[in-house]
Amino acid sequence: MDRFQAMKVFMGVVEANSFTRAADNLGLPRATVTTTIQGLEGLLKTRLLNRTTRSVSLTPDGAAYYERCARILNDLEETEAAFQDAARRPQGRLRVDVSSPIGRRILIPRLCEFHERYPDVELVIGMGDRPVDLVQEAVDCVIRAGELMDSTLVARRIGTLSFVTCGAPAYLERYGEPKTLEELQHHHAVHYFSSVSGRNFDWDFLVDGVSVPVRMNGRVAVNDSDAYIICGLQGFGLIQPARFMVLPHLEAGELKEILPGWKPPSLPMSVLYPQNRHLSPKVRAFADWAEELFKACPLLSGCDAGGRVGECRYPGRPATYTVREMLQEENVAVGGA
Repeated sequence: MDRFQAMKVFMGVVEANSFTRAADNLGLPRATVTTTIQGLEGLLKTRLLNRTTRSVSLTPDGAAYYERCARILNDLEETEAAFQDAARRPQGRLRVDVSSPIGRRILIPRLCEFHERYPDVELVIGMGDRPVDLVQEAVDCVIRAGELMDSTLVARRIGTLSFVTCGAPAYLERYGEPKTLEELQHHHAVHYFSSVSGRNFDWDFLVDGVSVPVRMNGRVAVNDSDAYIICGLQGFGLIQPARFMVLPHLEAGELKEILPGWKPPSLPMSVLYPQNRHLSPKVRAFADWAEELFKACPLLSGCDAGGRVGECRYPGRPATYTVREMLQEENVAVGGA
């Protein structure tokens, strides 16, 4: 039995959650896939997969074997790439996970540039806000906001994410505009709750350089960034989103920034990858490109009071232009994530 081929087949079945789909993806007869898995289980003397007529799931031994297979095959791919030539252009499959707003508004519109620069890299992009186990799920790297909490990961900072406190004109006309943090106790907020803990996130403001949490009253709670913005636009309450997500609405007057003297603290944006794995050419290439992209992106640049983007470093575009104009160029819906 070809051990490496058997590992690839096993991983293919797990990732496709189906023998039939795995056979199609690998270009093999379904019978070959079935025989390979049976032979692998016989060799290891343990059941790796639970099969039903509708689904395939990992056994505890299968989960442990999947994790080790991912490491072995990744190391093998990187070792082979390292000796192919001195330049060793980045190549192979690169699995990346990113939050939906960043993926849709920042990453996806520029993917053509990445593939023009690195045509031999196959990107597999997952988008969501749930925690990702990079080793267990065979993900090469993730883009996340916030300080690094997992000591098994390495964080390469690629930018900064700023936030804004704002509300719809209709809400502010009805309830008034708060002028101090103390006045927030008389207002309603749209809550954003954690998909993991189910708890609402508190608001934070910088007061004399120190982050101060403020607990807000609210009648609506969501855990989706699009829904959060829509609730704010509809006047359900004040919101405190990432600035890049609402720049078009601020520019159009659909939302108004409040409490400009008390800014929410910013968060670092980083590419995270396992520290026990040497940085492969494809991960390094992606991190370099992401850092370049985030530094140049108008949505992540500062805006003046008129809502116009300050500096734009995208080739062939004017030094200043509106966020709405940029989104129209990229064919990204202003209201989309």
